Amino acid sequence: MDANDNAGNLIHLGALRFFASRLAPTRVHHQPDRFHMTQALIELSDLGFSWPGHPPLLDIPAFRLERGETLFLKGPSGSGKTTLLGLLGGVQKPDRGSIRLLGQELTQLSAGARDHFRVDHTGYIFQQFNLLPFLSVRENVELPCHFSKLRAERAKQRHGSVDKAAATLLAHLGLKDENILGRRADSLSIGQQQRVAAARALIGQPELVIADEPTSALDYDARENFIRLLFAECREAGSSLLFVSHDQSLAPLFDHNLSLAELNRAATLSEV
Repeated sequence: MDANDNAGNLIHLGALRFFASRLAPTRVHHQPDRFHMTQALIELSDLGFSWPGHPPLLDIPAFRLERGETLFLKGPSGSGKTTLLGLLGGVQKPDRGSIRLLGQELTQLSAGARDHFRVDHTGYIFQQFNLLPFLSVRENVELPCHFSKLRAERAKQRHGSVDKAAATLLAHLGLKDENILGRRADSLSIGQQQRVAAARALIGQPELVIADEPTSALDYDARENFIRLLFAECREAGSSLLFVSHDQSLAPLFDHNLSLAELNRAATLSEV
């Protein structure tokens, strides 16, 4: 198993660890005001990370993602994209440096507090979607609201109830048949699973949505359509979108596009 596999597995296990068990009630009492904060959504400074026994994988002097932006981050397999996402989500800790999300320094939080902060403020769309097959579509979409009072309250304020929020998101993403809500997740097509995963990430208006190669199984027309739907929902929710892919053809759709190699001094050193 290579370092990139390790990163992906840790992100998946981090999500399942939170959703599968009630963590100790270590809460972060930092509730950012979504509309009156001036700092960047994400700020990285002097970030360094390496897997045990491997050379440095990430060495990022500085990076910012502003609120409401859509960013396409590209890089080949093994370049550290998924590892960076794990660091941004607090699943892993860097060897050095600062990671600030909504003004909160993630490196100063315990593992449990990082889990709680992540589920309150970040939605993930995984490459393999990672739906729980034994749950219904509705139950999969509503999972974050079971573990985040903040996202549940936002869903209720915006739609009247969490159930209504789930149904509305699915309809906006192209799943308008109400009968689909009760179907098991493993009975869906790839395209349907993708939309369910997106609705799960978006429910409760998280400030940050991270998408890790979510369109790799789709043809170009389907990819572009999905991204436009995702943009519309992120804009309506006020969420920033960090979209990671190696498919450069999608980059023009985003506000900004950036290569990880442009950020990462470790990549430059490895090529010398």
